[in-house]
Amino acid sequence: MNTKNNRRRRESVERMERTFVELLQTRELGEITVSELCKKCGLNRSTFYANFVDLYALADHVRERLEQEVSRLYEAEVTQGFNSNDYLRLFRHISENQIFYRTYFKLGYDNQYKIKVYDTRQAQRDFDNRHVAYHIEFFRSGFNAIVKMWLAGGCRETPEEMDEILRSEYRGRGEL
Repeated sequence: MNTKNNRRRRESVERMERTFVELLQTRELGEITVSELCKKCGLNRSTFYANFVDLYALADHVRERLEQEVSRLYEAEVTQGFNSNDYLRLFRHISENQIFYRTYFKLGYDNQYKIKVYDTRQAQRDFDNRHVAYHIEFFRSGFNAIVKMWLAGGCRETPEEMDEILRSEYRGRGEL
């Protein structure tokens, strides 16, 4: 029985996911076939199609999983209604999951991700609540750019160093 939370099914999906991500490190999505993926991870095509419509659906699944993991990092803050601005937690997650983040950026999902929860009180205080949409886009794009650069360099800097780099960009905000 192929129920949604069946252990065997979960393990098969995880194998497909890992193999897919590995293949994407050296190839483009359009160059990978379902047959190749299944052969490499030792599963039947029927197993693949029982879980995904096509490789794009698998790519979306990988994206959703990563975005859910990131959301869980800050779940307590969202539920309690505060913003710690703790990016160290995120930098540590990126460092521990580099291959998934590289895949996420390679597939272009960073341009689709929207900051779902934004601290409007902080925006009101820092920007007099003006042009917040521009600030969100500036921050998202800048943050993504430094993460891509960090990943491309093999994450040589520690998560703590990356957190300090980010924080140093926001010091002296009122001095501009």
